[in-house]
Amino acid sequence: MICYNCGCNLSEHDFCTNCGVDVSVYKKVLKISNNFYNEGLEKAGVRDLSGAIQSLRQSLKFNKNNVEARNLLGLVYFETGEVVAALSEWVISKNLRPKKNIADDYINVVQSNPTRLDTINKTIKKYNQALLYCNQDSKDLAVIQLKKVLSLNSKYIRAHQLLALLYIDAEDWPRAERELLRCEQIDSGNTTTRRYLKEVNAMLHPEENEESKAPKRKKKEASEEVFRYQSGNETIIQPLDVKEPKGVSFSAILYLLIGLGIGVAMTVFLILPARIQAVRDNVSRQLKVVSEQLAAESATTNDLQQKLDTMQRENNDLYSELENYVGTDGTIQTMDNMLAAVNGYLQNPEDVEQVAEYLESIRGEVNIEETSESFRAVYQSLLAAVGPSVAQTYYDDGMAAYRQEVYADAVQNLEKAYIYNSENIDVIYNLANACYRNEDYENAAVYYQMVIDKFPGTERANRSADYMEEINSMQ
Repeated sequence: MICYNCGCNLSEHDFCTNCGVDVSVYKKVLKISNNFYNEGLEKAGVRDLSGAIQSLRQSLKFNKNNVEARNLLGLVYFETGEVVAALSEWVISKNLRPKKNIADDYINVVQSNPTRLDTINKTIKKYNQALLYCNQDSKDLAVIQLKKVLSLNSKYIRAHQLLALLYIDAEDWPRAERELLRCEQIDSGNTTTRRYLKEVNAMLHPEENEESKAPKRKKKEASEEVFRYQSGNETIIQPLDVKEPKGVSFSAILYLLIGLGIGVAMTVFLILPARIQAVRDNVSRQLKVVSEQLAAESATTNDLQQKLDTMQRENNDLYSELENYVGTDGTIQTMDNMLAAVNGYLQNPEDVEQVAEYLESIRGEVNIEETSESFRAVYQSLLAAVGPSVAQTYYDDGMAAYRQEVYADAVQNLEKAYIYNSENIDVIYNLANACYRNEDYENAAVYYQMVIDKFPGTERANRSADYMEEINSMQ
């Protein structure tokens, strides 16, 4: 115990040995607060949570800095489902004692789990919505909301009590009793629960009230004794001295057979024809509905077919228009590549590789010989402009691959060099050699023959003739 004035520890004297202030009343106040705390702790131990809340509140009235009482009050609130009130008490306790306070653990348990926080939030919202439904006289919706609340927090006493009150209003006494008994399991000392339970017991067990009002009433004779039991909201009374007759008489069997015959006759002559006619009427109505649906679907099918034909005609028209726009000389992409090649050459005549890529793309997309005359003219002009430089590049790459005996790459590069410069004897002759080394004798013979035809009498032509003889001898 510390002095409220200077903060020093107090002794057994009624004054502070440090500052001299009178602390006799202060000690009595703290003692009363501790007594209420101990009382609340005992009540919480026997689950008298309502009594524990009252005692702990009294303890805090005398000493608001009683951290232990505040922490216990938060635990009691949490046990009754009042999570917000519990967090409030623990936060205040943490502010009063920032260090070595178990309230930190309680707060972390609640706040460290986002799912639990979301559940608490949903519980409060649904309970408030249930109250709103009650005010709007929508009791069925309120019952549904309260069941959802209890599925999220089964210890929420207020929800149990409100649900029991709605069952009482609907005169569903067994369910009301079940909810109130659950409240008693959570808080055995709740006054509201006991008051509701008293009313419910008065409706479920009326004979107990009568016995309590007349305890000295004489017992009935044995002939008047009865057996009572509850069935729903009704009390069934059955005499105990009633004896069932033994055996079955002939007249009872006769009456039974007569009744059975009358029932069969009524079924055949009265009930059965009406049922048959009802079935026929039902079948007729269903056939009519099905016929109407088929007619509607047929009309819809005709409309869809007409729309399909119209769209097909529009598609054909658009396709024809697209062909007219593109033309028979190529595609739009081909024209874009040609324009890009021309623009690239005009912008940078030295960048022949980019122009060559466009030309190769054009050559891969269309047959140049089948294009229009103007298109071929532009293509040939660009080819003549960039051909020598590009041809030399491909020729160098092809010869490098040829020396490394990578004949497939050599053939590929030398063929491109031939495309850009078809009059160079070195390109044609080495292309023929690359095809020959790559065992493509058919194309090798074509290029050897080209050397012989274009450059007769040269050394390359004579060598080509020798290769041709070898190729012919292998066939």
